[in-house]
Amino acid sequence: MTDTLASNTADDPKRRRGPRPGTARAAWAHRDFRVMWIGSFGSNVGTWMQNVILPPFAYKLAERTGGMSPGAYSGLIIVAQLGPMLLAPIAGELGDRFARRPLLVLCQIEQLIFSLVLAWLVSGQPSKSALFLVALAVGIGSAMQGPAWSAMIPNLVPFRDLQGAISLNSTMINGSRVVGPLLVVALSEFLGIGVPGVFVINAVTYLFVVIALFVAHPGRAPASLAKETFTQRLSAGVREARRNPIVGRILVVLPLFSLFCLPYVGQFQTIAERNLGTDSEGGTYRWLYATWGLGACLGGLAISTILAKADKRVLPRVFLVAFGATMVVFAHLTRPAPAFPVGFLLGFCYFSITTSMVTVLQQRVDPAVRARVLALYFVGFGGTIPIGSWIGGWLMDRWGVTPVLNLSAVAAVLIAGLASFKAIDERHPVADVGTEADAAPPGGPGAGGMNLNP
Repeated sequence: MTDTLASNTADDPKRRRGPRPGTARAAWAHRDFRVMWIGSFGSNVGTWMQNVILPPFAYKLAERTGGMSPGAYSGLIIVAQLGPMLLAPIAGELGDRFARRPLLVLCQIEQLIFSLVLAWLVSGQPSKSALFLVALAVGIGSAMQGPAWSAMIPNLVPFRDLQGAISLNSTMINGSRVVGPLLVVALSEFLGIGVPGVFVINAVTYLFVVIALFVAHPGRAPASLAKETFTQRLSAGVREARRNPIVGRILVVLPLFSLFCLPYVGQFQTIAERNLGTDSEGGTYRWLYATWGLGACLGGLAISTILAKADKRVLPRVFLVAFGATMVVFAHLTRPAPAFPVGFLLGFCYFSITTSMVTVLQQRVDPAVRARVLALYFVGFGGTIPIGSWIGGWLMDRWGVTPVLNLSAVAAVLIAGLASFKAIDERHPVADVGTEADAAPPGGPGAGGMNLNP
């Protein structure tokens, strides 16, 4: 298959002069991918504007009202935001069964409505239960769109450029983590826009994705799905993970990493308040959060640029060890200044790990069950982050921040031992798969690609 790709590339003078296949530049050359990327970036900026404010707001609310410790309650809000990822198997079944455009549009509108409700709620003195329930509603909309959205990406580019598309998607998510907090700083300090106003802005940004969905071609559900029973459809992802050893191992490593190594993500405000002596509602905290997001952004981008030729099966193990070493340093910081470079490195390692693994996963999954396998990814990765954040907040309230972060560092090194993806792949080789874009007619989305289905 590699020889065929090299031969076809050499025979095509246009392709020889263009960007190298698999790079970020090559993925960006496809119109539908660009449209969806730009729309999603605008929407995600609004999401991260809301995300950088909501947990600290919850932390301070718990401090003022009592009844639950601030760390535990802010962790509970993370559960509301990300916990609905546990619904991903149902979302995956929907993503493979129904047309993706109406499903994704419906999810955007649902999140828009409840973000406006959230803005109205925080304009007063909300009850902790009401804040939790509205955040949960937003989280459900996000969870129901996740598998369909990720399954759509391989339909926007031919297989040869899938690596670059996945890397740019990670860059988009984490680039918005940088821009969102910085916009919050600018809006609050220069225009005096408070928490409710930021949530209203976030609600409006969901329309960016709605517009993009009507401009681009998000792909279709697999035709074979109609022949399956409900039980077969729901369990298809598990069957694929059992059939494909490298996919199965990735779906083990990801949740372990998420549960034991990423409590700091949901407890960033707790770490800032207790270890770094920084107000989690202040500008320094938001700049620190943006710096961490910049590291994650560049970590995802590196996979299709400076690390484009590196074996993606090997990179997760390397960066897991680096993540553990960086986390030890982060755990013992007591001032915000050194937290900026260390937080940057932590973010870089974090998304280098996940982007490498999801690249291998997307390349090896049968397109007919892609959304349902990605649903397991969302359950294992996104669904365990809030659990780890809530447990991490509870432990930080009792043991302190540093011991919990030290445990995360040790866990990362231990999990690296399980990330032997190259060895598994060599023992049980599975051919790469093609994408819908590879089979597109001339002039259509992804035209010019090859069908690499085995």
